[in-house]
Amino acid sequence: MNSHKNARLTVKGRELLIARLERGEHPQDVACAHSVSLRTVYKWKRRFREEGLAGLRDRSSRPLNSPNRTPATIETQVTALRKQKRTYDRIAGQTGLSRATVGRILVRHGLNRWRDLDPAEPVIRYERERPGEIIHMDIKKLARFNSVGHRISGDKTHKSRGAGWEFVHVAIDDHSRIACSQVLLSERKECAAAFLIAAIGYYAELGMTIERVMTDNGKCYQSKIFNKICRNHGIRHIYTKPYTPKTNGKAERFIQSALREWAYAQAYQSSGHRKKELPYWLHHYNWHRPHAGIKRKIPMSRAGLDVNNLARLHN
Repeated sequence: MNSHKNARLTVKGRELLIARLERGEHPQDVACAHSVSLRTVYKWKRRFREEGLAGLRDRSSRPLNSPNRTPATIETQVTALRKQKRTYDRIAGQTGLSRATVGRILVRHGLNRWRDLDPAEPVIRYERERPGEIIHMDIKKLARFNSVGHRISGDKTHKSRGAGWEFVHVAIDDHSRIACSQVLLSERKECAAAFLIAAIGYYAELGMTIERVMTDNGKCYQSKIFNKICRNHGIRHIYTKPYTPKTNGKAERFIQSALREWAYAQAYQSSGHRKKELPYWLHHYNWHRPHAGIKRKIPMSRAGLDVNNLARLHN
């Protein structure tokens, strides 16, 4: 239990108070030394005599009896109605309680929010057995800028008006977590297709053959040119469930890491400077950064690479 910030006596202070009394000091002198009343000194002396050191601990301020509290049978009725998806007003009308009382009961039982009424969906984690079996792809929109922003400079009057946007296309292997990313001009089908070709080439250099690609239902991924590239390379295109970003969770999580460790990690002079730093951060992510999702291993360690080719690839 937390002590009040202005409390004269903490648990340790009470023990010192009792120690002074045990040494034979007069209660009035002890009260002056601890800046408390004589009545307080006698109170802690009595508690120590009756309960020992346990009596010096903080106690709950809740009353022993609450005669005006809603009976348990009524509370049970309120919670049962709430589990039937009833609103506060409807429950109040059926039980004869005020809306405020219904609210306090539901807060006490953790049923005041609608989301608390439905059981939490179980977290289903999966990982493919081999590299290249599934590649997760996604796009993140970032603002362009031509000078340091107000978060760094503190000057909100100077903004990069009309600078526009740029789009970070990302791909990450489900098994190894090896990532590929490029900053492109748009999220249209031409850029998405160009990035897919670049990703296929990047993973091919690592000896990985892409079997499936998982994307959301964006128009660029539903385009004919994107799906034609998939067919030409023997890649099966899988779409995520609509409005369910957790289906493509590995790409979403990689984007969070990229924003925290690359995009917003330092004060870039311009978005062009930020773009130039992306390959260096990707190299660190793939070759040097321990990944929590694969038991602190390096993503490249799970690529199944020939150790004799590491020197050629690691550049």
